[in-house]
Amino acid sequence: MGELFGLDGGVIVLACLAFIVVLFILVIVLFVKLSSLRKQYTLMMNGSKAENMEQLVIDMQRGINEQKAESITTSAKVETIRQAIMKMKSKVAIHRYNAFNEGGSDLSFTIAILDEFQDGIILTGIHSREQMYLYAKPIQNAQSTYTLSPEEKEAINQTLKQS
Repeated sequence: MGELFGLDGGVIVLACLAFIVVLFILVIVLFVKLSSLRKQYTLMMNGSKAENMEQLVIDMQRGINEQKAESITTSAKVETIRQAIMKMKSKVAIHRYNAFNEGGSDLSFTIAILDEFQDGIILTGIHSREQMYLYAKPIQNAQSTYTLSPEEKEAINQTLKQS
């Protein structure tokens, strides 16, 4: 009578005992994981009730909306600054030359000071042995209402090459 299905009773008891030990280890592992999840849940809830979670979500949405509004304001300010920078006279070119082809060095010069729209001013200094003459001409769209010399056109072309 000690046999069941042709197996010895001791083997069956050992098999059941091994199965119980495996189940016990599985229960311990699940208990540890459950404990870890409870700790994480408690941290997430911050010890609060469900009503506070709803308020938390509302506050988060309010914060997101404020960030969006601030982002739009900042983008508008950046665009204003970008437009102002484009109007700044940031392209400068200097062209030096000898105006009278007489002995000496390149003491005459033309300075072009323009913005991104090629608006600005041309300053030309003509140096001779006795005196120096300085001329200023307004520039709009890389053109002037006054006649431009080849040296002045060269200075403007140099600013066009700048990025």
